[in-house]
Amino acid sequence: MFRTVGALRRGYDPDEVDEFFTHARSVYEKGPAGALSAADVRSAGFELVRGGYVTAAVDAALDRLEAAFVARARAEFVAQQGQKAWMDHLGERARTLYGRLGRPDGDRFAPPTKGAHGYEPADVDALCHRLIAYFDQGAALTAGEVRALTFRPRRGRNAYDEDSVDAFCARAVEVLLGVE
Repeated sequence: MFRTVGALRRGYDPDEVDEFFTHARSVYEKGPAGALSAADVRSAGFELVRGGYVTAAVDAALDRLEAAFVARARAEFVAQQGQKAWMDHLGERARTLYGRLGRPDGDRFAPPTKGAHGYEPADVDALCHRLIAYFDQGAALTAGEVRALTFRPRRGRNAYDEDSVDAFCARAVEVLLGVE
């Protein structure tokens, strides 16, 4: 299914990846709605093993699969409740994001707990500025761009809590996918 890396390099465990994608395809094609969600796809993780699958290729396939599950969920939601209800749902998710964006730079997220990992606030605030431009001026921004961002690590009280930022980014991806 995917190309493998050399025997001395590490990649995703082929058995785990194949099992996940076989299950995902089955659920997508004929499984019950809700048996696997876009969030499940987004949070899929695989062990790194020598000679495994190329991680970038698997990650790109996961991104496409997540988008497919979002599109299907949107279509099912619209079929059951209508386009206006979908836009209201998406609007509520966007308002939650936008509320966080109203906070000043350096103060959008709590610092990490002692010993926990954190992100450089300037990096996260740069994403927030892009989201503000997206919401306020209609500037171009895609879920793929948000997924591809990396934040420099930082420790201490002047960092942003990693888990909070990751959850915020996941919600931003969800909203962006909902309108793509």
